[in-house]
Amino acid sequence: MLYNAEIAGKVAEYLLQIKAIKIQPSQPFTWASGWKSPIYCDNRVTLSYPDIRAFIKESFCSLIRDRFSNAELIAGVATAGIAQGILVAEGLKLPFVYVRPEAKKHGRGRQVEGEVQPGQKTVVMEDLISTGKSALAVLQPLRNEGCKILGVAATFDYGFETAVENFKKNDCRLYSLSDYEHLLRVALRLEYIQPHELETLRAWRLKPEKWGETV
Repeated sequence: MLYNAEIAGKVAEYLLQIKAIKIQPSQPFTWASGWKSPIYCDNRVTLSYPDIRAFIKESFCSLIRDRFSNAELIAGVATAGIAQGILVAEGLKLPFVYVRPEAKKHGRGRQVEGEVQPGQKTVVMEDLISTGKSALAVLQPLRNEGCKILGVAATFDYGFETAVENFKKNDCRLYSLSDYEHLLRVALRLEYIQPHELETLRAWRLKPEKWGETV
């Protein structure tokens, strides 16, 4: 679910401006999943731009104050959610942990790095939501440590139906700062894309796993 339409437009504009998001329907990208995509998103680029980084941090802080007002712990999804999670935890003066994809094979064998108090109300920070699997995968390790999950906050959400279903199945709330529909509106207004490309770009979002077969 989108947090705020005005913030969504501004974040989308920033992501396009610094090329954290690239849109090129005529020269599709190939994702790690093998899907062909007219868009590539790397929100970590925002960390190199102090003003944009600060805007995103403050927007997340507002989101969490409004939607997860009883939060006691911020948890970052490794690796992209770590830096943003630390910034937000600092802004809210809350403790921070991060979750590895799997437990370490050496040392203490930890998957959740940092100190957790049993029962802590936790917000998970994620960079990008496609299917939602990477964010949802950290819920159980956090629960194993005693966390009470309030929900997930993400910078950008593609709005895939499979992600909606996955979050619903896991009974987990999701809020994003920006999403695909706001991105397209801003990209069209600023002429990053042309009107004739909208149909292709919207068709991709509806069936991303099939889109490459017709491009």
